[in-house]
Amino acid sequence: MAEAKGVEAVDRALRILECFAPDRPELALADLANATGFYKSTILRLAVSLENAGYLVRGASGRFRLGPTTWRLGSAYRQSFDLSEILRPELKLLSDATGETASYYIREGDVRVCLYRSEPARAIRHYIVEGASMPLDLGASGKVLRAFSGNEAEADPQIVAQGHAVSRGERDPEVAAIAVPVCSARGRLLGALAVSGLITRFGEDRVPALLEALEKSRGRLAEKIAR
Repeated sequence: MAEAKGVEAVDRALRILECFAPDRPELALADLANATGFYKSTILRLAVSLENAGYLVRGASGRFRLGPTTWRLGSAYRQSFDLSEILRPELKLLSDATGETASYYIREGDVRVCLYRSEPARAIRHYIVEGASMPLDLGASGKVLRAFSGNEAEADPQIVAQGHAVSRGERDPEVAAIAVPVCSARGRLLGALAVSGLITRFGEDRVPALLEALEKSRGRLAEKIAR
């Protein structure tokens, strides 16, 4: 079967939007040209349509940033899971109990997306932006999402057997994390619940206490999630 082809202009416009990231909230025309390989004239033509639709905003300095439409779509995306009222309070409890960043991830194709997170009051912590996408093969939550996806080719027998994953310095050399799967009453994987923070605070001696907090949090979620 022949691969379906899209619309080239749409593909190029999406390429422009994908250049933005939490650490790159504003980009100059030259930045977009370098990242996409498109001519500046091409970017400017596409930018007009993206601005008109609210996907891009061009400031007085000439630099571009994402527009309000992306926020509206992102909010609709999060709300489509109908778990916000349950997860946000629970992540706050988990963060308070551990003193670390608590996050809930879902899988979207070959990446994991941080859907919700709660950060501790401490000054030095692992900061995550809601909506950020990260690789599946790096980080505890990604490993959990792969292992419990139901795809035997992706399943890591050790992670499945122990029921959790630990990562230290895989995506960021200074960050460690522990994650457990969150499943529906019927056993369907919904997402991954994780705590993350500085690697120096995630020694082997602390893993049991963090796992205990994660298990208690997952247990409370199990009582509220009926799918």
